[in-house]
Amino acid sequence: MKFPAVLLSVALSVLSFMGFAQPVIYANQIGFDSKGPKIAVVSLDHKLTRKTIFNLVNIATNKPEFTGVLSGPQIIDEWTPGKVYYQADFSSYKKTGKYSVQIIFEGKTYKSYPFKIEEDALAKLTISSIVHYYNKQRANTPQELAADVHMHLQGGGDKTVDMHGGWCDASGDVSKYFSHLAYANFMSPQQTPLVTWSMVSASEAIPGLLKKWNVKDTLDNEALYGADYMMRALSKDDYFYMIIFSYFNKDPNARRIVGLRANSVTTDEYQCAFREGGGMAIAALARISQWKKNGEFTSQQYLDGAKRAFAHLLINNTKYDDDGKENIIDDYCALMAATELWIATDDTLYRDEARKRAQNLNKRMSTGGYFIANDANRPYWHASDAGLPVVALSRYLTKEKDEAQRTAALSTIKKALDYNLVVTSKVNNPFGYARQSFLYKGAVKDGFFIPHDNETGWWWQGENARLGSLAAAALVGGKLVYSGKENWGVKDSLAVFASQQVSWILGCNPYSMCFMYGFGKNNVPYMHSNFGHGSEKGGISNGITGKKDNGDGSGIDYKTEDNGNEWRWTEQWIPHAAWFLQAISAMAEK
Repeated sequence: MKFPAVLLSVALSVLSFMGFAQPVIYANQIGFDSKGPKIAVVSLDHKLTRKTIFNLVNIATNKPEFTGVLSGPQIIDEWTPGKVYYQADFSSYKKTGKYSVQIIFEGKTYKSYPFKIEEDALAKLTISSIVHYYNKQRANTPQELAADVHMHLQGGGDKTVDMHGGWCDASGDVSKYFSHLAYANFMSPQQTPLVTWSMVSASEAIPGLLKKWNVKDTLDNEALYGADYMMRALSKDDYFYMIIFSYFNKDPNARRIVGLRANSVTTDEYQCAFREGGGMAIAALARISQWKKNGEFTSQQYLDGAKRAFAHLLINNTKYDDDGKENIIDDYCALMAATELWIATDDTLYRDEARKRAQNLNKRMSTGGYFIANDANRPYWHASDAGLPVVALSRYLTKEKDEAQRTAALSTIKKALDYNLVVTSKVNNPFGYARQSFLYKGAVKDGFFIPHDNETGWWWQGENARLGSLAAAALVGGKLVYSGKENWGVKDSLAVFASQQVSWILGCNPYSMCFMYGFGKNNVPYMHSNFGHGSEKGGISNGITGKKDNGDGSGIDYKTEDNGNEWRWTEQWIPHAAWFLQAISAMAEK
């Protein structure tokens, strides 16, 4: 949209007359896909009294190429009392180049950090670094390999298992997890298996682009590396070993195969249930088996391993669930496992199990649009995998042809996506941060961040994986229920939702922090870890949380120092980049 020079002059004179404090422009610090939404946020100390313009300036020529009007105002007293936010929407601009958003204020020019606009920008600019990050997270130093080849089990006496390989979980933790919060039942994140499945999914979504950018072979090799580790983690008794825990000890021989409870208390309950990494491991092995490529194991071994593990969990799953009951996480992880086995084998056993799990998810949909996590009244919320129910149902629908089954699953996806849009827009939310519903002290409450008082007793952190998962769900699920010709093939509101989650991770947040290391203007401090591991380019840190002392997760916080607890904000974690990879692959998928 273009505006005459007289309007520009009036708007600038109004800004100068009112004498506002210095504005801040928040924007994605890496890039925008030319065919997707593009929104920056401007903060001021007072409301504007008239329409005010912004310019999109070409860095090469220093000339404005697009002019728009700031929309707003919006105020978030819970976060920043006294601040007023406006949006600068330049979604219609598609020309390739490097730009910044600029406004003139009291005679001075203020601008955002530069970013690129080009086709498939984020996938093109970041995937090679994401693969680099995982490659550097490999637990493959001489010390780790020597210890992991003969890994002892908690309570297992002299018995050892070959568990070499895999990825260190975080920039401050060289442990290796299928899932690390199993004891909390409703908060189990998917870790190593999710990373592998995400790599396979991305490789299959945009193979042509990955080849064009010379990154497909390295991505595929990394996925095969992950599959090989999961095969070693598959016991002779057909369950997966859940965790190799370092005890944060510099001696690699101190590590053990364990189950984990709060405060680093370890147990011999190291068998994975569906929700404890088992389901996603089965899914990843079954899916990668179809490549007919071999790592250290063969593609047939990958498939046979997935079948063995699935058969075992059909009998033993509730034995491994810490409370002896299945919940929504079992459902969506088992759905993913059954779906991939059904796709790989066309066996009716897996078809029937996939349908059963899809129907379970359908039944968990509440009238409010959120899923019910248990058999009572707990809304499903998750700090890293909130989008996985929709992603699992969407993957299931690539195989399911029965109209009744499809109709039911599509209805669930639609309700879930509608809910995400509604709960996110219920309050002023200029950054578009995905909100959620949760049970807190017996009542259902909506909020930006997860409650810090939760079933784990201690665990809360930044939720960048959750944002990536919801962006992926909006695009993958949206293409099925809200298809559109523009904006990555989904309707505008879902595309904006997805774009804003990704932009938040990349710097369009109240701290102007780009959480992908090695990119943008502001990064979190480098974090060291054992065996030479630590922060790596392409890795994504945990991110922003609710106020530290607020049990319900209200308020906002980001700390780089907190007496050893700064990891809640600054630590890189492998699920973040995995979900980000899924989201940007969905953006680039044709």
